[in-house]
Amino acid sequence: MRRKSDLPEKTCATCGRPFAWRKKWAKVWDEVRYCSDRCRRERPRSVGDARKQG
Repeated sequence: MRRKSDLPEKTCATCGRPFAWRKKWAKVWDEVRYCSDRCRRERPRSVGDARKQG
């Protein structure tokens, strides 16, 4: 079994905190940018997204 300290880490694009690899992210690890659903929802919106929201 691996120790948590041996797992790869990334920094969350919203909060800036480090987070570790999770098994459910195994296939999409390169695409993961946020540590949680909350950070994903609160991510900074781009100008194009703001216009779509109306």
